[in-house]
Amino acid sequence: MTKEYFLRLYEHAIWTNRGVLGGLRKQPQENKRARALLNHVLAAEQVWITRLCGQDSSALPIWPDRSLDECTALMEQNHALYKQFLNDLTEESFRQVVSYKNSKVQEFRTPVQEILTHVALHGTYHRGQIATVVRDAGEEPVNTDYITFVREVG
Repeated sequence: MTKEYFLRLYEHAIWTNRGVLGGLRKQPQENKRARALLNHVLAAEQVWITRLCGQDSSALPIWPDRSLDECTALMEQNHALYKQFLNDLTEESFRQVVSYKNSKVQEFRTPVQEILTHVALHGTYHRGQIATVVRDAGEEPVNTDYITFVREVG
């Protein structure tokens, strides 16, 4: 996997996060379950970038209850941190192993490229859940397909 691949993957992630957040703001009624899922996506991104930077993530909540405005702030913070992290990596750095503890204080060692792949796929999974929850509420969810991103962004 290349640096360009991950930069593109994370361009898609921020595009989708912004789209989902904008879609939730347009809903006629607050969808608490959708907001909870978005909170989780953003919190998990924060936890993982903290770990990737060699810091302790144990105090960070994984299911916080933030407002959409607070989600926006965290989303933009995460975006800046991931962009900087990815830009600073060398091709060899992607294979470096990161040691960290999960929320149950279990220790793990995982290569950077595997963590980055996990974070991107984790967000995609939960944004799919958000689409289902929004549709179940009778509203049209935002299209977050990668091919839509490619067509719109280039």
